[in-house]
This record gives sequence, structure tokens and C-alpha cells, in this order.
Amino acid sequence: MKIAFYIAATVMIIVALAALLLPLIREGRRSGRPRSTFALILVIALALPLATASLYLLVGTPIALDGVAQQAGKPLTMQEAVVQLRAHLAEKPDDIQAWTLLAQTSSMLHQPAEAHDAYDHILKLDANNPDAMVGWAETDALTSKDHVIGERARKLLKQAVLLQPDSQRGLWLLGVSDFQHADYRDAAATWRLLQKQLEPGSEVAKAVAVQITQADARAGGAPAEASTAATGAATPPQGATLDVRVSLAPALKARLRPNDTLFVFARAEHGPRMPLAVAKLDAGKLPATVTLSDAMAMTPALKLSSATRVFVGARISHSGEPTAQPGDLEGDAGVVAVDRKTPIEIRIDKVH
Repeated sequence: MKIAFYIAATVMIIVALAALLLPLIREGRRSGRPRSTFALILVIALALPLATASLYLLVGTPIALDGVAQQAGKPLTMQEAVVQLRAHLAEKPDDIQAWTLLAQTSSMLHQPAEAHDAYDHILKLDANNPDAMVGWAETDALTSKDHVIGERARKLLKQAVLLQPDSQRGLWLLGVSDFQHADYRDAAATWRLLQKQLEPGSEVAKAVAVQITQADARAGGAPAEASTAATGAATPPQGATLDVRVSLAPALKARLRPNDTLFVFARAEHGPRMPLAVAKLDAGKLPATVTLSDAMAMTPALKLSSATRVFVGARISHSGEPTAQPGDLEGDAGVVAVDRKTPIEIRIDKVH
């Protein structure tokens, strides 16, 4: 029966991975992403079911957790196994191993909210569990509207890689977090730590090298982009571009605080709310002009040229975080065509 269970689990893992990866691959081919990027996605995706399989070998089938004998000829379905696992946890809520199995299984079944809850339980039982820290951060981003890795998740990732410096998934996500927050130098440095753990010349190592190159380029190009309005001599970005002029309504000037951060962004008219391009500037330098481009994508697979129409907005953040907070100042230009050649005007005139 165990052999049959492992075979069934393997089939379900393959189906789940196919459902996850095939749309990514199709989208990547349309946007011209290199194969090396998909190799990295594949490795990260494979880490979860492989870890789950290891736990099954360690703990046994879920039905064994509550001591109920399995009826001959009636193998458990995945949903039945999860139900019995939850029943076990209702009786033994301090079973970290069972919570880990539930978290990983929920992730495999594309149930990030359930996985997030399970990782939260693990951290309450073991606050220094690096795997749970990484899992919590990942599922927290998946359940947020814009899929941005938030402040608590960033702290957990930093703590996780301190406790477990060889956590490849932790280093990858921490670098993604730095990249999303426009901390490109930190992203490149974090990914270099990951790169040292990879086999030289492997497809995964090459994919990470590509991301490091992009982060380095943006770190070096940010000052030139920010000073475009003053010098008019910045190097034109490649791919799709949108020129945006941002000003602050006089009625809101008294609300401007020292060290406020200005985010100028474009996101697809329909689909994920994750920005396709975002620029980070000093709010004290308003009015300002910025050129949004493919080089400012938060993730390489979703960039400005991947859409035909985008919503363009600007936000002054008091916290320095890109996610809107109460009291932040906002404005937008509505939806515009990506191939627009004339400058876009945005006046920040609302309070979030």
C-alpha cells in the first residue's frame, strides 16, 4: 500500500507542477524570457514537493497520524488525507511535524492562505524555525493583493538566512524582496551569496547570474534616471517607455514629511496588481519627471512591454513601503496606452 501511495503522490505532484509551470512557460515564451529563468522557477517549485515527499517517508501516511487503520483496497484521496491530518492537529496542536506537513501540502495544492496559517502555527511553537520563516514569507506574499513581500516577511527572511545561511530558497526570496523594494544593490549582494552555493555553470547558476546583472544595472542606472528632469541627458531606456511628470497639489504640501518616498508606477489594466514598472524617488524633490521602462519591472516576467494599456499612478509613502498605508498621498493619470509618446501628467491630490 505504501508503494501505491507514493506512486499516487508522485502523479499528483507532477500534475500540480504542470498546472503551475506550463502557464509560466507559455507566458515567458511570449515575453521572450530565456530558458535559464524557467530553470530557476523549476528548481524552486521542485523544492516544495520533494520536501513534502521526505516528510511522508519520515512520518508515514497521514492516516497513521491518528492511529486509524486504513481499509484494504481503499487508498486515501489527498483531500481525505488532509482532513485526517487536521483532525490529528485538533487533538495534538503542538505537533510541529504535522503542521509542517499541512503547510507543504497546502502549498502544493495551491492553497496559500491555508499554508500561511500552518506556518504561523509553527512559528508560534518554534519562533526560530528558519524553514517556517521562509514558508511564512512566501505564502504571505502570495496572499497579498500586490504579491509584494511585506515588512514582517522581510524581517523573517533576514532572520532565516542568519540562522540557516545555506537556505537557498530564503536567499532567493530575500533577494526578490530587495529587488521589489528597489534596493538593487542589496538584491545583487544577496543573490551573490546564493550563487556561491550553486554548481558553477549550471542552468540555475546562469539564471541567478542574469538576475544579478539586472540588479547591478538598475543600481548603477538609478541616479541617472532620477536626475533626468534636471539634466535632460539620461541614456534612453530600452523597450517600452512612459514619461511621467509628477507634481504635488498645494493643499497637500503641509502633509509632506522629511524622508518621504515617492513611488511612480504602472500596472496592467487587467490582471495582477503587481506593478509592471516602478520608480523610487525622494518626495522632497517634487515636482519631478521620471521615465518608466522595462528596466524597472519588479519581476523579469512582468514588464511594461507585456501590456498594451496600463494604469499609471504616484504615491508619497510616509513609511517608505510601496504598499499603500493610511495617510499616504496619492494621484493617478488613469489608464493610458503603453505606446504613448507624450508625457503623462499626474497631480498628487488625494489622501489614502
